[in-house]
Amino acid sequence: MRWLGWLLALILVVVAAWLPTTMHRSELELMDTTTLVSLELPKIPMVTEVPDFSVYMDVNEKKKAFFGFLAPLVQLENSIIERERNFVLAVQEKLRRGQSVPSKQMKQLHALAKRYQVDLDSDNMEESFKVLLRRVDVVPETLVLVQAANESGWGTSRFAREGLNLFGQWCFSNGCGLVPDARRDGMNHEVRKFPSVNASVRSYLRNINTHPAYFELRRLREAKRASGADLRAIDLTPGLLSYSERGEDYVHELNAMIRVNRPIIVDMLQANSDSAPE
Repeated sequence: MRWLGWLLALILVVVAAWLPTTMHRSELELMDTTTLVSLELPKIPMVTEVPDFSVYMDVNEKKKAFFGFLAPLVQLENSIIERERNFVLAVQEKLRRGQSVPSKQMKQLHALAKRYQVDLDSDNMEESFKVLLRRVDVVPETLVLVQAANESGWGTSRFAREGLNLFGQWCFSNGCGLVPDARRDGMNHEVRKFPSVNASVRSYLRNINTHPAYFELRRLREAKRASGADLRAIDLTPGLLSYSERGEDYVHELNAMIRVNRPIIVDMLQANSDSAPE
């Protein structure tokens, strides 16, 4: 029976050598989009409660607690978007080279395009990819965190606590959210309720990436990508003029918050990166 032991050992060696090679082959060839966006991502549980940030008397401690709470969720959602973007780029490159793309991947591309509200034109795929890549892209974590702090009063607003809505997102069907106390006569919007903070972050990112009101932000981001420059929060805030009725005053306020809070956020993001498993 000793030969069975040697045979098993040989099989294990072969498998150990084969797996890394296989896993590093093209993601396009091996993975559907579900696997693509989940592989090696950190396990972040659904967060269904916002901590009581009002207990912090020290302003800096309150900021650190808020950013520390939200940053991992933002980073995870951006990681998913980055995987989606890499998938689109991989398909685009194959088509440019005249290589065939499996029907399964093409179906996934169409599903992704539908999610980002892009119509794929088979007669002009280059233009379709341009629009899709303008939308399937990350939003700088600093911008997301600062907007969340601004819109939610550092996580203490009624909408954050009761609706898990950190970005002031509206909805328009009766009972879809919380009715603002100061809603003007004739208005029918509510502040949307979410099942988790994760869902609130995901909805915000999708809103930024698809809503016509934020085309300018996407155009600015696209230009930064084309020039090879870093995506900085303060460079994209001009694209948020329509996010608030306050317009330019709102953008100026965000810029001020970015300048003041960026050192804290950078330290927080770096700490999360350093503590992440290799």
